[in-house]
Amino acid sequence: MLQSPVSSLRSPVPQLPPSSRRLTLAGLLLLLLALGSFVQAQQVPAAPPPRLVKVADDLFVIQNVNHTVAEIGQNGGNVTIIVTSDGVILVDSKFERMHDDIMAKVKSITDKPVRYLVLTHNHADHSGGAARFQAIGVTVVSSVASRDNMARSNAAGRAQVAYSGAAELTLGGTRLELRELRGHTRGDTAVTLTGRRTVIAGDLVTTPDTIPAIVNYADGGNWTELGESLEAIARMDFDVLIAGHGPNLSKPEFLKFRDKAAGIRERVRALNRERKSQDEIAQTLIKEFNWGTGPAAGNLAGMMQELR
Repeated sequence: MLQSPVSSLRSPVPQLPPSSRRLTLAGLLLLLLALGSFVQAQQVPAAPPPRLVKVADDLFVIQNVNHTVAEIGQNGGNVTIIVTSDGVILVDSKFERMHDDIMAKVKSITDKPVRYLVLTHNHADHSGGAARFQAIGVTVVSSVASRDNMARSNAAGRAQVAYSGAAELTLGGTRLELRELRGHTRGDTAVTLTGRRTVIAGDLVTTPDTIPAIVNYADGGNWTELGESLEAIARMDFDVLIAGHGPNLSKPEFLKFRDKAAGIRERVRALNRERKSQDEIAQTLIKEFNWGTGPAAGNLAGMMQELR
């Protein structure tokens, strides 16, 4: 059963500064051809298959082995498996190509069918497999904002059932509380399993440092609301938090993550007001927080516009 009050949405989308270097069209084409040849010549090592981690007799998580960004590109994000007397609820679906692996892991636990798939947000490493589940009769659930984000990119597998604000989903006596939060995108969903003292947070939470916390400005995310959402999660009563990427966290481990995210945000704000350059801000964040390289580097320009 789904019940859903309506919440307001905001989506600041900063404009990134243009490059200071220009290439002629002919030069750009040559560069792209050379880059394509280089990429094709590289052999990316295959990531190990995701592993099944048991949280409780009826609760499991499919996680990557080494918790690296490279694994995410091949295997996608975490998937939670919730087994009830009337069937299975999944939270997130990885990429479409991971469908068979997910189903094999579900069947290694139970012979009950998958009934529902809850999407924490619209990114393909979490939602890309949704259409495959719909094809076998699974009902997909997400926030309205997440469904809208998927519609904007014409992504398949958009939710048949969408909510705004908060909702409940009950199957076989197991109740999930869904809460719409904002930060990583404009329509993140946090799932609470009160009977298991567990929260499933999607990409509002990602650890370890090899998978830096980031927001997606294009999909309505921002660091200010990420901080508000992490504070909201901190007020929830749980022992285990299942992140969008990385291992399961205890409440104290989550609070350390929250504090680090707040520290990064406020340090950027302070350095920005001191008119430090983007490179100076990046070097400071790398030194003080081990944050600012890889995917995190792509957040800096937007953060400098947001956090003034």
